Amino acid sequence: QVQLVESGGGLVQPGGSLTLSCAASGSIDRTYARAWYRQAPGKERERVAGITMDGDTKYLDSVKGRFTISRDNAESTVYLQMNNLRPEDTAVYYCNADPRGLRFTPGKYWGQGTQVTVSS
Repeated sequence: QVQLVESGGGLVQPGGSLTLSCAASGSIDRTYARAWYRQAPGKERERVAGITMDGDTKYLDSVKGRFTISRDNAESTVYLQMNNLRPEDTAVYYCNADPRGLRFTPGKYWGQGTQVTVSS
């Protein structure tokens, strides 16, 4: 089993920054792809950013240039640095891990989610 725990969410003003962290434990290793998804009220869950074991990254178009995903394989932790936040970034952010690599569909391991609210 794999356990994922997110932290770092909160309330921030438009234009502000937040860094989310996702700590992993259990039967996970560096070969797992990691990703961040988000879900806003009334909307479907969408992948914000993903990173492969080799460090290749993919981003949702609307966050390119503002968000950065990174991973610390030694600590099994993944980060999402979010800059220049907008009200439309408001959502619950979820960490995901996938032993298959970075696919179009999410892996089966999820964190509990952390709320990000962008508002003045």
